[in-house]
Amino acid sequence: MNLTGRVGLFGGTFNPLHKAHLRVARVALEQCGLKSVVFIPNGIPPHKGPVEGISAEDRYRMVLAAIEDEAGFEISRIELDREGPSYTIDTIRALKDDYAEGVCFIVGADRLLDISTWREPEALLRSVPFVIAPREGLSGDAFDLSPFDVARIHSLEMEEVDLSSSWLREKVARGEPIGEWAPPGVAAYIEENGLYRNRELTGVRSIER
Repeated sequence: MNLTGRVGLFGGTFNPLHKAHLRVARVALEQCGLKSVVFIPNGIPPHKGPVEGISAEDRYRMVLAAIEDEAGFEISRIELDREGPSYTIDTIRALKDDYAEGVCFIVGADRLLDISTWREPEALLRSVPFVIAPREGLSGDAFDLSPFDVARIHSLEMEEVDLSSSWLREKVARGEPIGEWAPPGVAAYIEENGLYRNRELTGVRSIER
């Protein structure tokens, strides 16, 4: 599968963005020959409830702080500025026309396995190529079966991703440092704005993405 010159769309809650997110984006940029990677913070993610006191604008600013000095990285407000829940299929349909060079969608293997809970899953799988990051305990064989047989999937060759935003939030709530796992700009923003302290840390899952 030739993805050279395409734009990688990297959606997520990014609550907060951490170093593993950046690692996945860098590997995708290099291995797939992408023109750029566009980070797309969710506006109202339908599969999660908001973390109390953390605004979408906070998440946007943390991503911006993390990528501002990174060549080849961009950020989009398309889901933040959209009214109502943010569905990936709607975002892809809206952005495909903006990038004549073509797009692909970057996602963790664990999230893609939950595709049946996303809106219009079969249309989504057929819409663009998927670039997937490995997750601990998940075999690539899982994507050889239906419904993934209709998709174009490229698996990144990299170490398994084993870092979560929820784990970082818990460390912050306990007053522990996160500089080893969060980009400097993100760690500084969290500290300066007192984010994630003494707040409910888990979201409520709903049925679609």
